[in-house]
Amino acid sequence: MNKTKTFDCVESKHRVAEKIYTKIARLSRRAQLNFWKKATEDLKNSAR
Repeated sequence: MNKTKTFDCVESKHRVAEKIYTKIARLSRRAQLNFWKKATEDLKNSAR
């Protein structure tokens, strides 16, 4: 049975990771940590 994938989870994850890397690559270590702290808080708040 051959099914055509309409969504590839791994490919999607790689695309998002690349976007994040591009966004934070030139930030200082402190700025990167602040980025992740804010992203974590945003995610926690969206789950409520």
